[in-house]
Amino acid sequence: MIEMKVMGIALDTRTGSPIVVLHDLENRKALPIWIGSAEASAIIRKIEKLSVARPMTHDLIISIIDKTGYKLDRIEINDVEKETYYATLFLTNGENEIEIDSRPSDAIAVAMRAEAPIFVTANVLMNGSVSTDSARDEEEAEEFKDFIQSVKPSDFEKLINKHRESDQ
Repeated sequence: MIEMKVMGIALDTRTGSPIVVLHDLENRKALPIWIGSAEASAIIRKIEKLSVARPMTHDLIISIIDKTGYKLDRIEINDVEKETYYATLFLTNGENEIEIDSRPSDAIAVAMRAEAPIFVTANVLMNGSVSTDSARDEEEAEEFKDFIQSVKPSDFEKLINKHRESDQ
């Protein structure tokens, strides 16, 4: 699982649909997820710290969670199929943990209100993320190439022998 934060809301220039953009803590990967207008508004209200006179849906969800004695521990965006993302809310109460299926947009809006971490599986990131730090990616690729070119067969023999010694 990779922890991510909300970078912001963008608009798809072709369709005008809102997109929530998540980024990892190192700002190396971004994950765009197309969402509905209501969820985008809820996320924007939280980003902009805008208050409303009456609780909106995601505020109501947090209130229900709190009143039942549970806490939103985290959310996980854990699957993507045919451009549809899936998420889970993890509620805890002492030793008890409840998993609740959710759309990622709702899960993100709720997590932001509860200040709960947002996690994304490596599989989802692999299938939907874009690199945001190409200079660092290139630097690491060069370092890896240099490492590979400097490795000798005898290095593997030393590693195997060291591993054998630690097993005994």
